[in-house]
Amino acid sequence: MLVKKYRSQLIKINNPFEGLYTLEFKSLNGVYKYYPGQFLHLALDQDYDGSGQWPESRCFSMQSNPDQKTIRITYAVKGRYTKQMNEELKIGSELWLKLPYGDLFTQVHKKKNTVFIAGGTGITPFLSLFTHESFKEYTNPHIYLGFRSISYNIYKNELNFVKLCNPKIFYEDVDGLLNIQRIFSENGINSDYFISGPPVMIKSFKHSLLVNGVPDSHILTDDWE
Repeated sequence: MLVKKYRSQLIKINNPFEGLYTLEFKSLNGVYKYYPGQFLHLALDQDYDGSGQWPESRCFSMQSNPDQKTIRITYAVKGRYTKQMNEELKIGSELWLKLPYGDLFTQVHKKKNTVFIAGGTGITPFLSLFTHESFKEYTNPHIYLGFRSISYNIYKNELNFVKLCNPKIFYEDVDGLLNIQRIFSENGINSDYFISGPPVMIKSFKHSLLVNGVPDSHILTDDWE
């Protein structure tokens, strides 16, 4: 799928608690086209006109699915760029989005007994698949989600799409951190594992699976950052 620049308008801001934001954009120059699990580049430069060298930008996973007319992303205010976003973006703000990038779910993988592991906002690329019709192609998926506390689980509506899969949700302040050894013991070496979350978590979980004999080709990660 060809990468395209979309002049976009911010139409909704959800701020469930301090430092975490979900933004919703509509395109001003055509329909967004992408696959579940892909990500975009967001540019704040108000002088950019859509031509010439692409300005400074930041990558974000798309939380919405390709059948939806708008795009949603969720981000935590951590560094300089996200702080700038927090200060400058208002309802009605116009900016440029460049997409799609990534091949998380278009890579070759098995769709039976597939394991999905996400920590925090790492769930967002998974939601674009869970809420899309293509998720019906997965047989007996196993979903493990970790959040700092129940208040950080702001994705309950989207998770209704996979409630029949009985996703296992862990809250750090109650249940402790996601336990990759436990997840492996429940799924073994014959499953394909998708992992998304903080870079340290991804690296640690992948290493643990490799040590337990899971082939590298069976471990698919969302680690473009």
